Amino acid sequence: MSSSERMSSPPPPKQYGVTKPISMAGPTEADMQRNRELEKFLVEAGLYESKEEDAKREQVLGRMRQIAKDWVKELTRLRGYSDQMVEDANALIFTFGSYRLGVHGPGADIDALCVGPSYVSREEDFFFILHNILAEMEEVTELQPVLDAHVPVMKFKFDGLSIDLLYASISRLVVPEDLDISDMSVLNDVDEPTVRSLNGCRVADQILKLVPNVEHFCTTLRCLKFWAKRRGVYSNVTGFLGGVNWALLVARVCQLYPNAVPSMLVSRFFRVYTMWRWPNPVMLCAIDEAELGFSVWDPRKNRRDKTHHMPIITPAYPCMNSSYNVSTSTLRVMMDQFQYGNTICEEVELNKAQWSALFEPYLFFESYRNYLQVDIVAANADDLLAWKGWVESRLRQLTLMIERDTYGKLQCHPYPHEYVDTSKPCAHCAFFMGLQRKPGEVVQEGQQFDIRGSVEEFKLSINMYMFWKPGMEICVSHIRRKQIPPYVFPEGYKRTRHPRLASQQRSSENGNEYQTGSGLKRKKDPESVDQDGPEKRQSISPQKQDSLSPDHLAPSSVRSGTGSNVEPVIPDKRVLNQEIAEGGDVSNSSVITSVTSEVGSCEDVGNESVAGSSEGNNGSVEGSNNLVSSQSDSCDADSQSLLENRHLDGNGAFQDGVHEELEV
Repeated sequence: MSSSERMSSPPPPKQYGVTKPISMAGPTEADMQRNRELEKFLVEAGLYESKEEDAKREQVLGRMRQIAKDWVKELTRLRGYSDQMVEDANALIFTFGSYRLGVHGPGADIDALCVGPSYVSREEDFFFILHNILAEMEEVTELQPVLDAHVPVMKFKFDGLSIDLLYASISRLVVPEDLDISDMSVLNDVDEPTVRSLNGCRVADQILKLVPNVEHFCTTLRCLKFWAKRRGVYSNVTGFLGGVNWALLVARVCQLYPNAVPSMLVSRFFRVYTMWRWPNPVMLCAIDEAELGFSVWDPRKNRRDKTHHMPIITPAYPCMNSSYNVSTSTLRVMMDQFQYGNTICEEVELNKAQWSALFEPYLFFESYRNYLQVDIVAANADDLLAWKGWVESRLRQLTLMIERDTYGKLQCHPYPHEYVDTSKPCAHCAFFMGLQRKPGEVVQEGQQFDIRGSVEEFKLSINMYMFWKPGMEICVSHIRRKQIPPYVFPEGYKRTRHPRLASQQRSSENGNEYQTGSGLKRKKDPESVDQDGPEKRQSISPQKQDSLSPDHLAPSSVRSGTGSNVEPVIPDKRVLNQEIAEGGDVSNSSVITSVTSEVGSCEDVGNESVAGSSEGNNGSVEGSNNLVSSQSDSCDADSQSLLENRHLDGNGAFQDGVHEELEV
């Protein structure tokens, strides 16, 4: 080829992300038709906000910006600065999360960041002075400061709109109106909490810069967030994925299929992540090696990073794992749901199903035989709001403790929805966890899971709450499917089994159960704990109890762990004489059994943060396109060397988890 021909040839397509695209193909006419149908479904599902609601958000943000400016100017004047400094004093409000990404829906909260000058502090000025200013305003309700969170936040409603407000004090005497929060200079001379506060906005800005088509990205993300909520896998705090995690996963798929429309991207999303080889990380760009001294995610150097099961790396410095809360159990649940989504999308592409089938709600209370019920009560609604938030932030620890103490043989599925028993005289809510033996575990007759110590340790950690008040109580109890309280069902009674789920259940039981009437009955089995006949709700307690219901909980009861009248839950130094049967679609008649294990330590890694959690020195990493053919061995908790080595290719660079068959 001559030099003139080389000069006239078109440039290669732009590469988004750490690898080349899987496909540059655009939509066919059939794809465009499916895309129109998908967008119509999203509109009819009520996922878009009206123009009036959007205008109200802008109005509220305008009010917040003025309040922040007035607050900083008043502080500047009170501290004796010059008149010119008072005039120049400024604070800015930035948004991040779903609102910044353009995927918020009706009633969604606004994630916002207030950036102030160096002499305005978070602890005294933000959480005390600004808090008091807001508390005196009629428009502000449900004001709740959360100082001890991984990312300190002030939660409140302003004129009915929920706002989560963070604060960052940057190393400048005057905050300019045109401040570029994406610029690395804003990180100079700031502490770790400030970095985490700033990174929410910095990550959102980077995501929008790194996707090929922002409009297609937003529609796809809006769709998949709705799907995740319907399928019960949308919650960072309980070990699933939150908004930023889903945004990063969707953005990576957009990079791999830069010319695809949303209907194609939704289908490719499930295809990619069904086959992704975890714990290889999802990265939108190479990890930045800056020299500001902040730690970045690097399992080659940071021991904690080696234990992450589903790394989804933030694209802004300091790059960290945004999904460090994911456990082996919650990863298993999400992989099952990805497979479900992939199956439905294949049917949609073959015109065998409609888009509505993808968003069928997950039938959690028909998927397991055994559950843990966590009842939370308080004297009034305000106390319950604070108490529930504390307990919910610790539920993930209960999952980890049970996994640890049973050596991963008992799997927990925390369901990220709360339920309220309105018949109770006190403020109440409840959370539930599905329990099942790890598939493939050898069953030995007579062995049992002793999770009493795990639950007692969990309760002790809950009772460390600094703002505990009389009436704040928690009860953890084991129930079977037939004992699920009626208030968890929308109609107030247990719904009939879904035809598809019932069919899957029957096909997986291999004759160990038979169907009779409206439900499934267990055969008589010497190992079975789920015998026919009337069944009482089981209390995990040293005292013999005929039953245990939420009615045992009341504000007047003695706080667990204090006094002699402890509530009937799993106490210390007692063995749980309770066999837990395997549940859900993969159940059979075997009893879930295990040797009782002693309680060890369980590290608390804190609450949800966009910045994640990482330790150690900075490291330079590169993405590579080493593709694999299976994810069947991913995230084996018993194989530390596997977790340590599978992040890297032969050259010591991070592997991408994309499957080579996706090129077809």
